[in-house]
Amino acid sequence: MDSSINENPSPTRPRWRKVAYGGMQPGFDDNHTDETFLEAMVMNANVVKRSMLKVMQDSVSISQYLCIVALVVLVWTCTLRSTLNENTLLLLDVSLLGLGFLVLILTAEMMSLNLLFHYFINISFFTTGLYVSAPIYQTLTRSISSDSIWAVTVSLLILHLFLHDYSGSTIRAPGALKNPNLTSCISLNASVVASVFIASRLPSRIQVFAIMLFSLQVFLFAPLVTYCIKKYSFQLHLWFSFGLMVLTLAFVYMLHRLLFVLLLGLLVFVTVVCPYWLIRIQEYKFEINGPWDEAKLCFDITE
Repeated sequence: MDSSINENPSPTRPRWRKVAYGGMQPGFDDNHTDETFLEAMVMNANVVKRSMLKVMQDSVSISQYLCIVALVVLVWTCTLRSTLNENTLLLLDVSLLGLGFLVLILTAEMMSLNLLFHYFINISFFTTGLYVSAPIYQTLTRSISSDSIWAVTVSLLILHLFLHDYSGSTIRAPGALKNPNLTSCISLNASVVASVFIASRLPSRIQVFAIMLFSLQVFLFAPLVTYCIKKYSFQLHLWFSFGLMVLTLAFVYMLHRLLFVLLLGLLVFVTVVCPYWLIRIQEYKFEINGPWDEAKLCFDITE
């Protein structure tokens, strides 16, 4: 029998129809497709075309937070070497707290006196509890060797950087309530434990309190402050980030030349090399969509 006869349905044979849950149609196999099957095929419908400049601008947030963590490590190092005394640390804590509140007041869209008073009460309880707990932190790791403390602290900081939410999607903006995801909680806990380990190596109670207050201010509130700056003005966010990079590189250069080269290489890798790789591998992105894809259900729930 000629194969062309099978292609055109006979008068008594019903035409094949594409149905979702109609079962097998008489005269056709369950995997039958007609000549219109590939007409609805769409290629690269959901592929986002990115520009090099846009990806580099987005990567600035990562470089910015790398510099923030590097500055924290510099303060830790100077404190352990007794370069920074307790009075300087306390002055630094008060300055950071004042600058943070100033940025929130100037950039936040919804800021009221009640919210500021609420923040002040919470920070007061937080600071008091931290001061009372300082003797416990001071003697917490007395039986552990310093080499183990340094190794665990470095591992925790790497974990913190790896799991940190650089997009700011889990940050609680003033007046808003958001539940952080699991990775953000793990990242924050890792930074807090690393701060406790560093504080436990300091000789005085005031130094322990000052370094813990400094570390928690940075790890808890710096993402909120940088998020408010970025939301207020993206251009201001870029200038702030580049200024922070220059300041961090200058301090690291004064501390150690090799660390300066490593940090500079890391910032260039994150800000330039990684966006370039992303743009290059985008050329190999190939996506096919068609009638064989699973249906996406959309629910319109109205009150």
